[in-house]
Amino acid sequence: MYNKAQLSSLIKSKAIELCFSKVGISKVSDLELEKPFYKKWLSNGYNADMQYLENNFDKRFNPELIVNNAKSVISVALNYYPKQIQDKSYPVISKYAYGKDYHKVMKKMLKQLADYINDELITISYRIFVDSAPVLDKKWAELSGIGWVGKHSLLINKEIGSFFFIGEIILDVELEFDKPIKDYCGTCTACIDACPTNAIVSERIIDANKCISYQTIENKGTIDFNLKGKFDNRIFGCDICQDVCPWNSKPIPTVISNFDIKPDGLNLTFSDWENLTEDKFEKLFNGTPLRRAGYSGLKRNVEFLKT
Repeated sequence: MYNKAQLSSLIKSKAIELCFSKVGISKVSDLELEKPFYKKWLSNGYNADMQYLENNFDKRFNPELIVNNAKSVISVALNYYPKQIQDKSYPVISKYAYGKDYHKVMKKMLKQLADYINDELITISYRIFVDSAPVLDKKWAELSGIGWVGKHSLLINKEIGSFFFIGEIILDVELEFDKPIKDYCGTCTACIDACPTNAIVSERIIDANKCISYQTIENKGTIDFNLKGKFDNRIFGCDICQDVCPWNSKPIPTVISNFDIKPDGLNLTFSDWENLTEDKFEKLFNGTPLRRAGYSGLKRNVEFLKT
């Protein structure tokens, strides 16, 4: 029988063995203090037409409404910074989308971690989350000490920067909890200053309506013409606010081969994209994040940049 400290230590060691970049553990609690900020963000319409962000409001702040008798949140970070960067002369795709869909990659890894806990350490009731449920993943990762929320609203870690995915296991066993770390952004406003569409309306507050990532991925309608000329060849997502962050000045390439670049898809010219058939699109990008925008969405984005 392991005590809380031993369980936590063994879980963290296994997570690193499975190639997660960072891991931390926080105590399940009702995040009441977060509600007013989220309500105001929604009331300002900063979620654009992403109506799903308004759903399951209470569940977002209380994991016990998602996992029965929830006691602990194991948060993990998985570095995705690519070994090779796409040539910016081509239509630009965000770095997180170079390889396979991170949801599937991380869920498989988290399932391995959960199986280890269940089979080797202690019986648990749990659920796995990877950016696909009403869970405040950045907040739980922040509470677990993995990093702090930067002014671009993304989590930053002093060692691996901000180019990482976040996932959680919420479980019904109380573990030894980690403590949050301090904010190391200081007076730096590089991310805010660099955003070409002024989507970072103030520190840690994003207006999705102005965000290139929203416009090129989540937006299912027409791209806002007021943003014309500000995308700089970007057809899927945007990394500008991360690229200029001092904590990303010495990025560490990922060790996850599933996130490696796929040259056949990333070396398409504007002409290639314009002539791309739906069948060819499926062959090139099946199983990748680009399917989130879909064939018609990518063609729309290319057209927006060309006209």
